[in-house]
Amino acid sequence: MFSDLISPAILSLIVDSTLETLYMVAIAALIGTLAGLPLGIFLATSGKGELFEAVTVNRVLGLVVNATRSTPFIILVVAIIPFTRLVAGTSIGTTAAIVPLSLAATPFIARIVEAAVREVDQGLVEASLAMGATPLQIVRKVLIPEALPGLVLGVTLSVVSLLSNSAMVGAVGGGGLGDLGIRYGYQRFMPEVMLMVVVVLIVLVQTVQSFGETLAKKVNRRLRRH
Repeated sequence: MFSDLISPAILSLIVDSTLETLYMVAIAALIGTLAGLPLGIFLATSGKGELFEAVTVNRVLGLVVNATRSTPFIILVVAIIPFTRLVAGTSIGTTAAIVPLSLAATPFIARIVEAAVREVDQGLVEASLAMGATPLQIVRKVLIPEALPGLVLGVTLSVVSLLSNSAMVGAVGGGGLGDLGIRYGYQRFMPEVMLMVVVVLIVLVQTVQSFGETLAKKVNRRLRRH
């Protein structure tokens, strides 16, 4: 049984599926960050008496973010199939899987960004306002730099979550390692393939986590020197 594990055919499937997973996760993480970063900053700075005060909008966006985050991912994948088909032209495959992954990542990253920004010392914001800085200048030169270590760790956590979700989306034809595990490990009774899928996912998660923690420490030390 385990001789098949190292056969060229199986190794080729694992490599291809790993590349598909990395493709899905990388694009979804990029889209989620580009959408979640400004959303999180706005949520953290649009409350009563804050830089971009818009209490009603803040509450509405907060409800939408909470509703999306509280929806189980597999249900979200199925629920937005028409939207996925509209965006990607199909509801199955690796590219189609990016749509629900991005949609799930955006509110997750937004809440992490919001928490990181809210941890910044408000004295710095008040001092910047007193010196005549505009709200946008405060965001660019105070809030984001000061919150950067937390933001790096937050994006790292999001990527780890995306790896987990990318495996789950394989159950509905999303491609990647999850799809490989379902089609070969489960449906074709090849436990060695399932084992390799689990091992590869663990390695990917550990690599991402270690890289993110190292980068956050470097950013933190650089901030302290300044």
